[in-house]
Amino acid sequence: MGVAIYTSPLPRAVETAAAISAAVGRPAVPDCGLCTWHTPPEADGLKREEFFERFGIEGGGLYRPFQRGNETWAEMVTRTSRTITELADRHRGESVVLVGHAETVEISFNALGLMPVYRPFDLTVSPASITEWSTSEDPAQWPPPRWTLRRFNVIPEGA
Repeated sequence: MGVAIYTSPLPRAVETAAAISAAVGRPAVPDCGLCTWHTPPEADGLKREEFFERFGIEGGGLYRPFQRGNETWAEMVTRTSRTITELADRHRGESVVLVGHAETVEISFNALGLMPVYRPFDLTVSPASITEWSTSEDPAQWPPPRWTLRRFNVIPEGA
């Protein structure tokens, strides 16, 4: 069985993916579908408080962004869910390691757990934690396959 590694192109994810790649002996492929929020370029590097002060707009929610130039939660759920399911389909029968962000893990509940865009619960995702989903079914089938959540928010030893 093969192993494929994909990473958000953001630096902190690329660094984590490099360590995994070295251990597994497989290259990590950047995929922007695994990015966290797509924010405006001029917001890059701003502290959270300054970002909200300079770009925040009232009335944000599922279908309206919280900041000017940002995507909505629904847009990010769609983009990331599409990426997760496409990669599962592309690598049928293989293990796929996705290195992303807390939002990537949260959105896996939408993509694989078939949760609605607005879940009735919150998730706390720890940095560098492991979440594992599996299915023996065709990831591209209709109706969607049943996935099993094997591990959630597991902190590896030494992390």
